[in-house]
Amino acid sequence: MEKAIANRYAVRSYAPDKLDSGQVEDLIAAFQASPCGMGQADVMQGIVVEDDSLLDQIESAVNGAGYNAPLLFILATKKDSNFGERDASVAAENIMVEAAAHGLGSVYVMGGAISLNQHPDLLQKLGVKDGFQVTTIVPVGKAANQSAAPDRSHRYQLIRK
Repeated sequence: MEKAIANRYAVRSYAPDKLDSGQVEDLIAAFQASPCGMGQADVMQGIVVEDDSLLDQIESAVNGAGYNAPLLFILATKKDSNFGERDASVAAENIMVEAAAHGLGSVYVMGGAISLNQHPDLLQKLGVKDGFQVTTIVPVGKAANQSAAPDRSHRYQLIRK
């Protein structure tokens, strides 16, 4: 198994260090490489936020659910899409695995996404399209406290025939 997949774990406390441009570009490439249901690439929009002022505004709007990460991927999907939320989940996983490959932490945030949708002025400032809603937020950065990924080798029930 790819080490980045096995080493990825949820990080909810980040060092303030900014990511370098190469890391950000690799994360964007991982997002862009995500599959999309029925080839409908128009059902999802990704927004990368690095600006400190905007990060602070989002952090306030989501009641701390951005965990003060130096970078946020905000994934918005068409409200009426059957595939958007699934596509956003797959894209989030691609971003999180790529972050782990760079030794960075990340976490999948749904509650903060719901909270962010309650701030239309901020959504407009972020460039979220009309008819779209934020589905998930993926904070990314260097973990404030490094720890080993937990053993998840038997997390789920698996039937093998």
